[in-house]
Amino acid sequence: MPMDANEIERLIKTALPDAKVEIKDLAGDGDHFAAHVVSPSFAGKTRVQQHKMVYDALGGRMGGTLHALALTTAVA
Repeated sequence: MPMDANEIERLIKTALPDAKVEIKDLAGDGDHFAAHVVSPSFAGKTRVQQHKMVYDALGGRMGGTLHALALTTAVA
């Protein structure tokens, strides 16, 4: 069952309450999304660490319920 963009945003904001999150459904199929996440919590962290924080927020849904996520992160 595909994920909803609002659910992805909710999961990320639950884990990173200070984040600004933009989600786009790339293919209109609920399986391929792009996310841009901006958070002060990313300060001092590498890009890999930032991405891990977002993936952790998704609670293991990557590769299962959520097939693909093109992720960009930035420090607020």
